[in-house]
Amino acid sequence: MKPAAFEYHAPTTLAEAVGLLARLEDEGCDAKILAGGQSLMPMLAMRVARPDALVDLGRVPGLAGIRLHDGHIAIGAMASKRAAELSELVRDKQPLFHAATRLVGHQQIRNRGSVGGSFAHADPASEYPAVALVLDMEMVATGPDGERVIPAAEFFVTYMTTALEPGEILTELRMPVLPARAGWAIREVSRRSGDLALAGVALTLRLDAGRCTDVRIAAFGVGATAIRLTAAEDALNGAAPSADRFARAGAIAAASLAEPMSCIHATADYRRHLVRTLLERSLADAAARAG
Repeated sequence: MKPAAFEYHAPTTLAEAVGLLARLEDEGCDAKILAGGQSLMPMLAMRVARPDALVDLGRVPGLAGIRLHDGHIAIGAMASKRAAELSELVRDKQPLFHAATRLVGHQQIRNRGSVGGSFAHADPASEYPAVALVLDMEMVATGPDGERVIPAAEFFVTYMTTALEPGEILTELRMPVLPARAGWAIREVSRRSGDLALAGVALTLRLDAGRCTDVRIAAFGVGATAIRLTAAEDALNGAAPSADRFARAGAIAAASLAEPMSCIHATADYRRHLVRTLLERSLADAAARAG
């Protein structure tokens, strides 16, 4: 199919882009931001999305860098996933984010798709929202009232909905460096390699005197947003890592999923089973890396 007709705008500065969005909103125009386009363009082609205007950020400078700043990694929202995948800084300092990036689609998708575009799209089956919760990431948005920082716990509201206000542009993503003696893991199950996950788990933990501490776990692909598995975290904090303890945490996590999504590809019970199994295996991965 072909997209419905729309106006096309290509601002060359961030201020121009923000002002343009404000003007279009005042005119009652439904405007969408075009970043990498790997999610938006298929939606346009199928007319799932029918905006009045597109605002292309491709010509706005300064939105694609990856750098170490004040002890955290800052990724410009327009940085491609391929750039994040190839970044030695991301690979060495925050391997969980790097591993999650490698699970996104195929290389052709990562070549064009932007990191910030995925965050703003907020697909609950995507790896990034879960990783953002685990790492307690921060999202920087710029709008008519200036810049504000949104914690990951507040950013993802519900299915494909974020805390970004009309007229705001996601400009940067910030994440901590992985601390010493910390382990990480991410696992998922999908119908085919590169497909969105039917269910997945991401986590970090630290080992202190032979016991698990600072355990942070999130599941994706099971609800309207990625979710923290706090009951499983509580069962692990302060405990010595063991297969039995990991199996117990997996069972607790599965039981804590009140209403997992159900579809023709995966029932709610199957998603519970996946979370249980993936978490048990991921905990073993993370403990081995931390040790």
